[in-house]
Amino acid sequence: MSDMRFLLRLTGTWLLGIALVLLIMDGTKSMAADTLMITSLSDVWAMVNLSSLLQFETMVSTSAAKFAWGSLIEPVLGWPGWAVLGAPGIVLAFLGRSRKNGIDNYTQV
Repeated sequence: MSDMRFLLRLTGTWLLGIALVLLIMDGTKSMAADTLMITSLSDVWAMVNLSSLLQFETMVSTSAAKFAWGSLIEPVLGWPGWAVLGAPGIVLAFLGRSRKNGIDNYTQV
């Protein structure tokens, strides 16, 4: 069980770290442009690997779940990248937390 919690915490920490980098990137771009600039998840994915984004779109559009592209996947790809990665990062880090109450450690002085 502790291995699973470690894996959840590690994955959550990585997602939160990437979300923080994306948030700082958006903040820097916003300050430079003197207006609010938000980078969508699809823009981030295209910067990292455009061909895999196009392959993913083709795979989903030609599969049995093609209805999901326009109604579910495409809107999520339009959301801010830091939010899409940060929300599951928080959830995974929370699920992987230690069950021990941290306050009890201070009472045993």
